[in-house]
Amino acid sequence: MYKCNSRRLQDSIDQFSQFGATINGGVTRLSLSDEDILARNYFCQCCKDLGMEIKVDDMANIYATLPGKKDVPPIVMGSHLDSVEKGGKFDGVLGVLTALEAIKTLKDNDVELDVPLMIVNFTNEEGARFDPAMMSSGVIASKFEKEKMLQSVDKNGISFQEALQASGYEGDQQHRLKEALAYIELHIEQGPVLEAKQLEIGVVQGVLGMVCYEVTITGQSNHAGTTPMSMRQDPMIVAAKTMLSLHEQLGEIDEQLVFTFGRMNVFPNIHTVIPNKVTFTLDSRHQKPEVMHKVEEILKNLPAEEMGCHIQSAKLWGRETVLFDQQICDEVEQSCQRFGYSAHRMFSGAGHDAQYIASIIPSAMIFVPSMNGKSHCEEEETAFEDCAKGADVLLETVLTLQTKFSMGESYTIN
Repeated sequence: MYKCNSRRLQDSIDQFSQFGATINGGVTRLSLSDEDILARNYFCQCCKDLGMEIKVDDMANIYATLPGKKDVPPIVMGSHLDSVEKGGKFDGVLGVLTALEAIKTLKDNDVELDVPLMIVNFTNEEGARFDPAMMSSGVIASKFEKEKMLQSVDKNGISFQEALQASGYEGDQQHRLKEALAYIELHIEQGPVLEAKQLEIGVVQGVLGMVCYEVTITGQSNHAGTTPMSMRQDPMIVAAKTMLSLHEQLGEIDEQLVFTFGRMNVFPNIHTVIPNKVTFTLDSRHQKPEVMHKVEEILKNLPAEEMGCHIQSAKLWGRETVLFDQQICDEVEQSCQRFGYSAHRMFSGAGHDAQYIASIIPSAMIFVPSMNGKSHCEEEETAFEDCAKGADVLLETVLTLQTKFSMGESYTIN
């Protein structure tokens, strides 16, 4: 077994955190922004220094490959370099940097590879600049149409196509990731479970299914001071009652179900006017389809009228639970055991590139703990020691897969 250089990994994390550094210790590195281009340039240079071959596809995904002795598809590691606005310095980039550290450790020990190793940086995973999230991995996996993605526009009116062409990272479609023996993505947990359980590694079995609904309640605007309470058609009150009712009903379905009222809009949103319309969203996630079906049934069967207001629900989007390759998950867990690191089988509530790549390549994920469960904020933190343990497990898993693939074993997509 080989252990990664924890100090070198920390230096890499600190270096990349300078690309888009914020005053409060976070990172703003939106996809294809100047800050992202700097991070991409430095990543490519790091890979070239290790003797890796760089290719870029038509969605600006970067692929760095260390050749093996056999002419076979690679084992792929990676994640993304872009961040949300005022995000943290670990989300996404840690998956790229632990992969880079794994390659450096192999070089330190003069390890000869049979199977090529590849590191990928997926473009616009966060969707913070261009909708949707996981855009480029979605295009690769045929979840999104490229032409529609090119027309996605940021808040300044710049299209993804324009940003792509200006970035210097618009490559060739023939370089897209099409075939690999396995894909493994390391990521911070972005939640509190591992820390709360005092566990070191999360063995991610899949990504939770989810639905997002918008509920619209329409009433009647009127003067806030002259309309008697008994004569109002106030959608704000109905919205409050509806959310409380949903909170109670959904809370009784399953203790593992999570749901969030994340966005609320009030019209005309004037303090002296009774609203005429209120909308709110409900995001709900769970592993089991039958649980999600119960959620949707409740949302579809809201009362049509209450207190003189009309209630309507509409599904904005949803996804089925994605299961990762259980054999690769087993290899991750066994790698933890060899190092003596505690491991926990779990599902991800957040979306990741791996959920799309899993439809074309046998995939799995590794989680390391997030302090206080914080992510997508400047306070995001993961102990460097935990980052290094994740890198150890990633490298050990890759080397185990190397041996098995060299002996003719293969995994199939679930």
